[in-house]
Amino acid sequence: MASESPFRLDGRSVAVIGAGSGIGEGAAEACARQGARVACFDVNLIAARATADRIAAAGGEAEAAELNILDPDAMGSALASLDDLRGVVATPGVNVRKRLLDYQPDEFDRVVTLNLRGAMCVLQVAGRLFTEAGGGSIVLLSSIRSQVTEPGQGVYAATKAGIVQLARTAAAEFGRKGVRVNALAPGVVDTPLTKPIQQNEAWNSAYAGKTALGRWGRSDEIGNAAAFLVSDASSYMTGAVLFVDGGWTAIDGRFDPPA
Repeated sequence: MASESPFRLDGRSVAVIGAGSGIGEGAAEACARQGARVACFDVNLIAARATADRIAAAGGEAEAAELNILDPDAMGSALASLDDLRGVVATPGVNVRKRLLDYQPDEFDRVVTLNLRGAMCVLQVAGRLFTEAGGGSIVLLSSIRSQVTEPGQGVYAATKAGIVQLARTAAAEFGRKGVRVNALAPGVVDTPLTKPIQQNEAWNSAYAGKTALGRWGRSDEIGNAAAFLVSDASSYMTGAVLFVDGGWTAIDGRFDPPA
């Protein structure tokens, strides 16, 4: 029988890796609003605690701990310590904006390591826990750049496309154990990492104008989608890519022709 409140996460623990800022912060707060006990993990412990404190101040339940997404042993211990863990949302990522001919090997390694190896680490650690427990939901962070790119985004776009394929493969491998794996693909989102772009008036306007809604997204809007993917409301979704991009990937170009 279907739940009367499938969007709710009451009585469940959800781990958000990267909860200290941006989309991870939005995801942690969104899950808390739906009643989850949220474990706020971040490489920046002060930022993770700040998110947990805001959740607690709003009447939610949260804890904070330092965690490096590239440390599988630490991640395994952290996730195993949580009661009734039902969802893991992983948001950490990095981008080095450079044309391909200018990219340096260490820059390539930095982007690929955090974005792809980090996602792989989450899939292996959370996937093992959830398959043994008989269920759970994993949400990885992809991007519109998995589908469309622009000069200077080549390596980042490649990793975001790779995350989609990792999520799909994990969905295929874990599904019979009741484990769902999906990827969230945001468009342009107002976060601390995108502030330099927004401070460039032409760049800011061009990105806003590319969306159907004519504006940038907010981290809470992406966070709400993450909470949905963790909840029973998405119980028949796995191996999916959920675009939350204001229509960026739906519309053709920036010109609005006369009817």
